[in-house]
Amino acid sequence: MRPNFFHHLHPPTIPAKQSRWRYTLGAGGIAVFLSLVLLVTGALEMFYYIPTQAEAAQSIQTISYLVPFGGLVRNLHFWAAQLLLIVVAVHLVRVVFTGAYTPPRRFNYLLGLALFILSILLDFTGYILRWDQGIQWALVVGTNLLKTIPWIGESLYRLLIGGAELGDATLIRFYAWHIVGLILLASILGIWHLFRVRRDGGVALPPPNLRADHERISRFELVRREVLAMIFVSAALLLLAAFVPAPIAPPITELTAISGDVRAPWFFLWVQEMLKWGDPFFWGILVPLFMLVLLAIIPYFFPQPAEHEIGSWFPKSNRLAQIVVAVLASAVLVLTLIE
Repeated sequence: MRPNFFHHLHPPTIPAKQSRWRYTLGAGGIAVFLSLVLLVTGALEMFYYIPTQAEAAQSIQTISYLVPFGGLVRNLHFWAAQLLLIVVAVHLVRVVFTGAYTPPRRFNYLLGLALFILSILLDFTGYILRWDQGIQWALVVGTNLLKTIPWIGESLYRLLIGGAELGDATLIRFYAWHIVGLILLASILGIWHLFRVRRDGGVALPPPNLRADHERISRFELVRREVLAMIFVSAALLLLAAFVPAPIAPPITELTAISGDVRAPWFFLWVQEMLKWGDPFFWGILVPLFMLVLLAIIPYFFPQPAEHEIGSWFPKSNRLAQIVVAVLASAVLVLTLIE
């Protein structure tokens, strides 16, 4: 078979053991596919979305209920965004639990971590664009957290929302960040990340003299598996979009009113729970920042996986990194579930 353009995006062969679903979980490829779905569905939504306080929520309702297939497109966009966060998180955990961050992959690990953060920010800014009563916690409490930062908090707050008070300037800025700033940055880092995967030797595995299994699969088999994954993910997205609609609520009437039943988006529920414990700067900014720094220094300051254990799940040589990531993930999951 003669390789086409898509085949040439892949190496001629890759190790069979490290290409199995139970090793990669397909997370990297699925993340790329979900990103493409988000780009297409988001571009379609832009034809009808109006980024003003008076019309944003109404335009969302128009897309959902009046535009032909608009509800399906919006639901696909919403669920692709939620699944992307989960898949990128799983990919990050898989990299740590298989020791796939050793040199020369340390910098690419940081690129992947940055893409995870950008995925959260894109989901957050897209969440705000609904501009309905369901997003008030994220809008009011989330932005007010910036004010708690000593010395520069007030300036950062004004820079983010476009003035002293929430309003049209706030929505325009979130819209600009969502469709231009964050997407441009994520695209650059995403392409860089994929380039470094190839440049750093593809999937992580032991040196040739330490490998017990030298079997490899061709790029044709790899593409076949990727297409199969895309079919399954597409089916899951369509089922979710058809039977579980994206959240929608009445337009915001008063930005300063936060009722007791208003909740953060699911990916920030753990932060909302911690804010009940005390100082918002400590629990809402310092603790998440500490967790992020802890993840970032794993390839540089934690014990490195032994060469012969790379490419397998749960190497004994990097047990400390596994424990740290497992504790952080468990803490976030528990706090999210009890909120």
